[in-house]
Amino acid sequence: MTGAEVLVRATDLVLGYAGVPVLRNVRLEIRAGEYWFFVGPNGAGKSTFVRALFGLVTPSAGELWIDPVRGARQRRAFVPQRSVVDPSVPTTVREQVALGLVGLGIGRKEAGERIVQALEQVGLGGRLGDDFWTLSGGQRQRVMLARALVRRPTLLVLDEPETGLDFAAEERLLALLDVINRNHGVTTLYVSHDLASARRHATHAALFHGGTVEVGPAAAILTRVRLERAYGVAVSAAAFA
Repeated sequence: MTGAEVLVRATDLVLGYAGVPVLRNVRLEIRAGEYWFFVGPNGAGKSTFVRALFGLVTPSAGELWIDPVRGARQRRAFVPQRSVVDPSVPTTVREQVALGLVGLGIGRKEAGERIVQALEQVGLGGRLGDDFWTLSGGQRQRVMLARALVRRPTLLVLDEPETGLDFAAEERLLALLDVINRNHGVTTLYVSHDLASARRHATHAALFHGGTVEVGPAAAILTRVRLERAYGVAVSAAAFA
């Protein structure tokens, strides 16, 4: 998205834990409206970078700059793999989505409007009073997405949200994310192991491996040569279908 405002910029960024680097010399720019997939082997630093975006990991060196207005903390939203709420605790869809409003300091009327709008956006309008745990896996993940969208984010981060979903549910989720990104201009960052989906949906990609990150337009990064070098194994033809 040439000319769009930079939302996130990493410059010679070093991230790690207890003095041990996980990522070194990361350089990337995420611009407003782009759709990024973060891919790479387990333990390569994808989650570490995401944690840094939310202030949970402090850079050891370099800089991680986030636009203080467009990327303000209340405008960043996160969708985890699954709900962390104990399934033994009765929870309605409304209560689950309302968790996304924590820290925003908005009134009850606006909160209610946002919850309704977010659920309509993910195709679950009218399900406010339903028991969250009686929903299908795909529906629960869309509730988790609504919990993020209720913040009206400029930056939406998802950590392997397709985990545990069947093919149809995953495709519905990806189609919904396309709409959110392209029609509503929400900058999207999707952590995933699904290389085929990354090639179909991403505008940009970050390939994590060996403590480094290769970044750029998805078509330039998600090539067979780069992927096989990063993973150390042959990449299935299905990833290029």
